[in-house]
Order: sequence, then C-alpha cells, then structure tokens
Amino acid sequence: MSIPPSAGSIHLVIAGAGPAAQALVRRLTGSSTTSRQPGTAAFHGTITVLSNRDDCPDALLELAALPQVSMRFGQAASFIDADARTVTTTEGLEFPYDQLVIATGSSPMFPPVHGAARSLSYSTIDDAEQIGTAVQDITRVLGRRPLGILVGTGPAAGQAEAVLRARGVRPIRTTLRPAAVMPSVAGSALPATGIVFEDGSSMNGDLVVLAEERLPRNGLAESAGLQTAPDGGIRVGRDFATSVPGIWAIGDAASRDGMRLGLVFSSNAAAAHCAARLEEDARLRTASPAQSPRSARSAVAAA
Repeated sequence: MSIPPSAGSIHLVIAGAGPAAQALVRRLTGSSTTSRQPGTAAFHGTITVLSNRDDCPDALLELAALPQVSMRFGQAASFIDADARTVTTTEGLEFPYDQLVIATGSSPMFPPVHGAARSLSYSTIDDAEQIGTAVQDITRVLGRRPLGILVGTGPAAGQAEAVLRARGVRPIRTTLRPAAVMPSVAGSALPATGIVFEDGSSMNGDLVVLAEERLPRNGLAESAGLQTAPDGGIRVGRDFATSVPGIWAIGDAASRDGMRLGLVFSSNAAAAHCAARLEEDARLRTASPAQSPRSARSAVAAA
C-alpha cells in the first residue's frame, strides 16, 4: 500500500524515532528550544517519522502534534527502493520520499547482563548528561567522592571513563564481562553497587556503569545499497550524506572516520548539521522542481 505525500511540497521520511530523530524533527520544525526561535523553521515541507515502537512516549506525542509531522507508530522501515524513492515498512506500507534520513541507532553486541537495568549505561555521548545527574545525586547521598565500577572496552568505555573522572568519580575499569550486576542494599537511595563474575568473584563500589560495544543497525541501509564502514555503520560524509543521493544518516547508525557518530556528535549537534543540509537541499528542489536529485546534490556539494 503506497501513501503519497502532499503534492508540490518537499517530503522528508525519517526511519527511526530515537533521540537523534527527535532532535532533527525539533530542529526542522523550529520547535527546539536550543536552536533557532520556536516557530521559525527554515524547512518548508512535511515529515513522516517511522517508529518501530508501539507505545507512545510523551516526547513522540509532542512531535506528533506538530501540523507538518506524521508519526507512524509500529511501522519500522524494512526496505528502501532508492530508484523509486520509497520506503516500505514491516507492515507493508510504502512511503514515497524526496529526502530520507536513516536514524535507526545501534544494538548491543552481547545479550544484556543480568540486572543491567539497575546500572547506568554509556552508549552515546548523550548519556553523559544522565550519568552526570546520577553522580551528583550519589555524591550528595554519600557525602564523599564516589567509587565507580566501569565495564567495557573500546571507545565507548574510554569516553565513559573520561565522563566519570570529570564528574569526580574514582573509576575502576574492568574489561572482563560480569555475569550479573548486584543491587544496592534494600531501601538504599543508591543504584547498583557492584558486579559478580562467572567464577563467583566480585567488584564493589558506589555505582556501576556498563559501556559495552554496540553494532550500528545497517540492515535498512544495505537494502538500498548504501556504502558501509568497516565498523558496520553507514558511511557518511561531513554533511551526513550517504553514498546514495537523497539519503542521509545520523546518530548511532552512521559512521565517519571509523567512529560511530553517536560517540562524536550529540543528538542536538547532529540534528543542527543535518538540518542545515536538508534545508538547503529542499530550497534547491523548490527553486528548480525539474532538477534531478543527483544534479541537485552535486550543485550543493560544489557550493
């Protein structure tokens, strides 16, 4: 079933509804309090957001209330026909697009550690704020500098350690994956305070941060023949454009210079950069409706 966009307008489809996608919608619609003045959007078109979630969190409901935004819950994008410029969902709905942004994020490389929900996590640079707030609360309860147990290897763990040190935590890092996260004492205001390994040994502290490696979700990109990076992410340039005209990627699904972009750009920063590129592309299309997508992209690149 095909759902056509409004005639005569630029139509953007965003595959994914996580923090990066939400930030992009807010930026394009002028509803962001951290960008331009609310209501002064430079993007004049319609936006469809394809979410794999069946629930409707408040953040998405707020975006769904915007007049130019169509939020499709339970409609995960599954296939891209780059020649026809359509996206098909797992439910069989087909959405034409003028512009497409892939923001499908990443997934954990390993199954979750037992009790992981009790710990803090670090997977993208956006998590630094949440960890900072938690550390502030824990420090106030303890009345001293906290001791943190950090689990993980690779860039994410390195960033998490820097975040903890900057916020006054004494981190102890382990590259050995635990079997479980230990809860704090019943009635305590503290989160998880330790980890247990398969052999029964343990490490104890005042907080636990899991910063394990993740894999970008690139299955949708592969369906359109987009180039991917060695780490599995969707390869993008400095303007967040992929190897296929009319398609961009942001957030943890994208990769540049061998690094997941979720570890390099915050959701708001990525949204600001990508929005500027989309707005300029939309202006070119509006000014020259007969111009082909490929030549339009080349004209912007040369500017």
